[in-house]
Amino acid sequence: MSWGGDEMYNKILLCYDGTIEGRRALRQGADLASAMHSKVYLLAVCRSLMTAAVPEGVTPELVASEQNTARALLDEGVSRLKELGLTAEGYLIFGNPMIHIPEVAARIGADLIVVGYKPRSRLARWWSESDEQNLLTRVNCSILVTRAAPQ
Repeated sequence: MSWGGDEMYNKILLCYDGTIEGRRALRQGADLASAMHSKVYLLAVCRSLMTAAVPEGVTPELVASEQNTARALLDEGVSRLKELGLTAEGYLIFGNPMIHIPEVAARIGADLIVVGYKPRSRLARWWSESDEQNLLTRVNCSILVTRAAPQ
């Protein structure tokens, strides 16, 4: 499908965290990218364990372990995309997804961001970031939110 001779989504940013929801987003985003002949970027955003650790508990081994785990997550996502016939440029970032997803999307000029969604309990919503910490208010492109089918 094309609109006026140009592809609707030239650059798609797939956000991946290794969860079931992240895998669903990766697969659906890959299907869309393949159909639209889009350039694909894969962003693995990992919340760092170091921010919650006491300074004495942060050892070189802990840092290396966290970096290796995160790198394996990114490599898994790139590998899954390759199995689906796509080549993706991969980015690995530690920190808050609400900060880094918009930054990367702006830097690459994304037309679409694909993220997975997992409903959270009322208690989890209470302790999480405010409603103002919303991805929709932080980006200037479309967002595709995938979610699991009701069980």
